[in-house]
Amino acid sequence: MKTFIKSSLFLAVCLLAGSVLQAQNVLTPGELLQLKSSRSVQLHPDGKQLIYTIYTPRTANEAPGGAHSTYMVANLDTRESKALFAQEEKAYAPLWSPNGQHLAFKKLTNGSYQIFVQPVAGGAAKQVSHAPAGVSTFAWHPNGRGFAYTSASPTSEKEKELKKRGYDFIYYEENIKNDNLHLIELDDNFDPIKEVQLTEGVNVWDFNFDHQGEQLAYSATALKLIDQRYMFRKIHIYDLKTMALKQVLNNVGKLGNYSFSPDGKHLTYTGALNLNDHAVSQIYKVVLEDGSITNLTPNNYKGHISWANWKNSKEIVYLAHEGVYPKLYTIALKNQKRQLLLDSKESGIMFSTPLFSNNFKSFAFTGSTPTDMSNIYTWDGKGALNALTNINPELATTQFGQQEIINFEARDGLHIEGLLMKPVGYKAGEKYPLIVYVHGGPESHHSNGWLTGYSTPGQVMAGKGYLVAYFNYRASTGYGVDFAMQGFEDPAGKEFDDLADGIDYLVENYGADRNRVGMAGGSYGGYASAWFATYYTDYIKAAAVFVGITNVISKKGTTDIAYEELHVHSGEPLEEQWEMNLKQSPIYHAHKSKTATLIYGGAADPRIHPSQSLELYRRMKMNNHPAVRLVQYPGEGHGNRKQVGRIDVLYRQIAWMDWYVKNLQPLNGPMPPLDISDQYGLDWNY
Repeated sequence: MKTFIKSSLFLAVCLLAGSVLQAQNVLTPGELLQLKSSRSVQLHPDGKQLIYTIYTPRTANEAPGGAHSTYMVANLDTRESKALFAQEEKAYAPLWSPNGQHLAFKKLTNGSYQIFVQPVAGGAAKQVSHAPAGVSTFAWHPNGRGFAYTSASPTSEKEKELKKRGYDFIYYEENIKNDNLHLIELDDNFDPIKEVQLTEGVNVWDFNFDHQGEQLAYSATALKLIDQRYMFRKIHIYDLKTMALKQVLNNVGKLGNYSFSPDGKHLTYTGALNLNDHAVSQIYKVVLEDGSITNLTPNNYKGHISWANWKNSKEIVYLAHEGVYPKLYTIALKNQKRQLLLDSKESGIMFSTPLFSNNFKSFAFTGSTPTDMSNIYTWDGKGALNALTNINPELATTQFGQQEIINFEARDGLHIEGLLMKPVGYKAGEKYPLIVYVHGGPESHHSNGWLTGYSTPGQVMAGKGYLVAYFNYRASTGYGVDFAMQGFEDPAGKEFDDLADGIDYLVENYGADRNRVGMAGGSYGGYASAWFATYYTDYIKAAAVFVGITNVISKKGTTDIAYEELHVHSGEPLEEQWEMNLKQSPIYHAHKSKTATLIYGGAADPRIHPSQSLELYRRMKMNNHPAVRLVQYPGEGHGNRKQVGRIDVLYRQIAWMDWYVKNLQPLNGPMPPLDISDQYGLDWNY
């Protein structure tokens, strides 16, 4: 009878809370799952039209898959948009020709993607490529009469026959089909004249023409492995006049984007400071005549530069992240004088990599704010950014928790920045449950824009009465290489101590209830959550460990980015760090756990192998932990792409946090229901 009364009371409280939330019109899980996002694609050469993409999530009742994408074209004078393709067209990656009179795109034909060209003024589309293995990426030749494209090495007839007979064995990291770079020349009617394969024996990841069509830069590695892409890409310069490789640049470590100056004499690229720098952080200039490289980044720069291009042949424009704000600068080659063009702190829009017209007077960005997930913005080079789209109008009437920047002093005196969402209706002096969302990487950071997603549903939790914290702990980007390198050779050390210090700060200054704290994160953020579920278990009541590291030793032997891990995180081979790696692993401390621990992730994750989740689960179970659960999502990798897994992650995490953090259900009592499918929004047919 007591159990029935207790359950009835709990249900009544939940129903009352639900009615209050509905009255406040806060963001609900179901609404979050249906929010659209956007991405700018290409400005027309005249700067008066823009192609952009809108991504619409699938509903719970659709077949499993990623979001639906729709290409839109906007007239920037009238501010009107329309679909670029008919719904049945199934066309992808649209690109205007250099003169803007034709549109190229990829389309599936006979089982592979090929390049098609269509007049903008109207007319039939014509197929111009016939790559046996299909086209991966492509770009117009500057003369508008050809393309460069990448295509995988074709499968031989013998290989097809072996597969047909069941002899399709997996030769791990061998027998890989590299992407080769091709050049196709077309006549005035877009009929092929000739086609040549420019590369062989390497994998080409990306490429860029110079403005004259005389040079082609591409980045390549020996094999098509993500680890090589992260760490070992080199920029190659191909001479299209002699049809020969001209030079290979000596760029080191992680590589960002690169582009030719308009006069073809220089190249700029973004990249790491050195092999051990864990992120793209610097801007470089290359003199193509001799291959000399100059780092244009300010000394001891307290930020990270992520992208660069050319304003003209004498000035570079670049995107930097300084703390929680992105900023757009130019730098002159002659005297390295810098000018701040656009500051998101002033504009209020957290803008992404810009598109801009040749005259540098028309810009387009994807942007967000603390209360707006994603929209397309335009800018004329001065004044305010202007919203071109309003793809989630319902957010205008939604009540959000106030988002503010916080700054606290860690135990060793270093200042740490972060962002805090206050609960809707927050009152100073009252106590609130706290959830900490930890970013991955750790080569990443939180900006002061939209922070809510399916695995980090901040504003949903703020609407449910939680304080929600996002800390840019040391090793994050946005604060300079020295700050980022403080996690080097020290996994789960000072970087995660910062999270503990941040929790203490919020308890002391913002009313966070020390007895009601939860933590969630994915990848490296999952590592942090597992660390707090074990080593720092007294700090949190519940943890949600999403595709997280739990055993540093076995992680090194099962990840697909082992060299990246060695060069930018560990610094030394495993043989030199056995004891440290063991003691910095959550499994080593699993027997101490007093934290309710939800472990979940993709069953096909190549980055952090699913066995990492199993190891923590097994160690906890073997130590009689009463509140640990492992959920894995078939076919998903490092994060869930399909809507079905995203739906479950969102509702399951919320239920776990409400159960153990908000409502303080006992650790040794029943766990939340395993089957939560009634929350998915499914139309039942049984």
